[in-house]
Amino acid sequence: MSILTESLAGKISKIGMVEKEVKDNSIPIDGRSYLKGPNSPPLVNMTIPEQLERTVSRFGHREALVFHDKGIRLSYYEFDCEVKKLAAGLLALGLAKGDRVGIWSPNRLEWVLTQFATSCVGLILVNINPAYRLSELEYVLNKVGCKALISAKAFKTSDYVGMLRKLAPELESCRPGQLRSSKLPNLQSIVVMDDIQEPGMLSFPDLMQLGGADQEIRLKAINKTLCPDEAINIQFTSGTTGLPKGATLSHNNIVNNARFVVDRIRLQEVDRLAIPVPLYHCFGMVMGVLGAVSCGAAMIFPSESFNVSNTLDALADERCTAVYGVPTMFLAMLEELENSPRDVSCLRTGIMAGAPCPIEIMKRVNNELNLNEITICYGMTETSPVSFQSFVDDPIDKRCETVGRVHPHLEVKIIDHQGEVVRVGVQGELCTSGYSVMKGYWEDQEKTDESIINGWMHSGDLAIIDDEGFCNIVGRVKDMIIRGGENVYPREIEEYLIRHPKVNDVQVFGIPDEKLGESVCAWIIIKPGMDLDESELKEYCDDNVAYFKIPSHFKFVEEFPMTVTGKPQKFLMREKMLEILEKS
Repeated sequence: MSILTESLAGKISKIGMVEKEVKDNSIPIDGRSYLKGPNSPPLVNMTIPEQLERTVSRFGHREALVFHDKGIRLSYYEFDCEVKKLAAGLLALGLAKGDRVGIWSPNRLEWVLTQFATSCVGLILVNINPAYRLSELEYVLNKVGCKALISAKAFKTSDYVGMLRKLAPELESCRPGQLRSSKLPNLQSIVVMDDIQEPGMLSFPDLMQLGGADQEIRLKAINKTLCPDEAINIQFTSGTTGLPKGATLSHNNIVNNARFVVDRIRLQEVDRLAIPVPLYHCFGMVMGVLGAVSCGAAMIFPSESFNVSNTLDALADERCTAVYGVPTMFLAMLEELENSPRDVSCLRTGIMAGAPCPIEIMKRVNNELNLNEITICYGMTETSPVSFQSFVDDPIDKRCETVGRVHPHLEVKIIDHQGEVVRVGVQGELCTSGYSVMKGYWEDQEKTDESIINGWMHSGDLAIIDDEGFCNIVGRVKDMIIRGGENVYPREIEEYLIRHPKVNDVQVFGIPDEKLGESVCAWIIIKPGMDLDESELKEYCDDNVAYFKIPSHFKFVEEFPMTVTGKPQKFLMREKMLEILEKS
């Protein structure tokens, strides 16, 4: 046995001993649905730039980033150099520590560079969903007061530059970096990816060259002032009672969570992780990018958004050992492999999250994709995100029927409607406490206080914990819909549809969907004397609501089923809608 092999064998043996201790300790206490995560691995108190610096010093020569469809490859040394150039450019643009910078783009190199460059300056990165339309974009930019926006020119059917010009027509006559918009009063600079010149906007390549020696000196000084507990990222997540809320996360939140996620899948510097999931989600940005950087693994991006053929090509061509995805992605890969086989024999591990996985699909993922060590995760943006995850050697039924066991350094409990911890096996609301809980919702203390009570983040999810510490998500306290891995909140859609001049009232709910998990359904009461049809409502949504939020089914009704106290009974609407669809 070679020295290298002995060293690797020693690592694996040590990992096995630690995992056994973790599993033995992560069991309910006194028969109650309360769990305390293990103390190993230890928490680290570091910023994102410190994490990158540590990885570059250890693995600088190794490949860091591959954008397969673009032919882009960067080592960790090269990646670090590009990050510093961009950080200097952001300083030269007039941005200062604490300013908010939006990123509106699919998975591109510029996204990852911006993620790390903003953290070097102490800027707060604001993730904007690539599917957002005009009203959503305007809302999030103003809610957090973005001073700058880095945007793709376009993506799929979305003309980003065109939408920005509608919101800020002042761009036609202003100089780059000097925007003064009536609708976007805080926004001063818009940077467009690609080497293109747009009136009033700066190109990304120009931004990369904007900094100089003065900014490099300032950057070193700023780095010394950064604190791991400072806010560094805002991710928008909707609620059931209003508009999207900006979950505010710190370096400590996401640096540590990323480390623990990849530790459970045993990711190491020799691994090559495919990331077809979106960067604007914690799945891509934290679990993917920060997780890979924490251990020096290579990040492989198949394409700007999920494309099954591109993903399989990347898995084969780049000899990936790990891959992330939601169940619908893995199902698409299995179907594509039947029609067009590829060599994916290097695959070993990964993460499936976002929705439950049927056991037959998991068996196929194990056998046909070679992912015998794939794990299941559960969490929420507000907990950075992961709080439960299976181990690579958990039984297949546990990896399908549960979301695994509690993460290190976290406490979780299941409570009843009175706030009391329930017994093992009893359903209740899942709550999480520990390092991963967000700092709060940006400038929304009321909503923060509703969600975080005495340090416990209330998930709104109904769960059951068994006597081995495995957690099963069985429903939702909040009326949330999960459509193809995307969280859809009925109240947000209802508040938009109710503004239509012909809509008198609306109720939105989810119904089962074989492909997507759930689809969005809307029941509409039309104003008296008005005519309205489905096509008019869909057209109304197209320019202002992300595609995954637009209802797949509309039903026009005279009234809603109500309780005696006047509350709509969505479960009756759901049952009736299923009956109608079955007959059609």
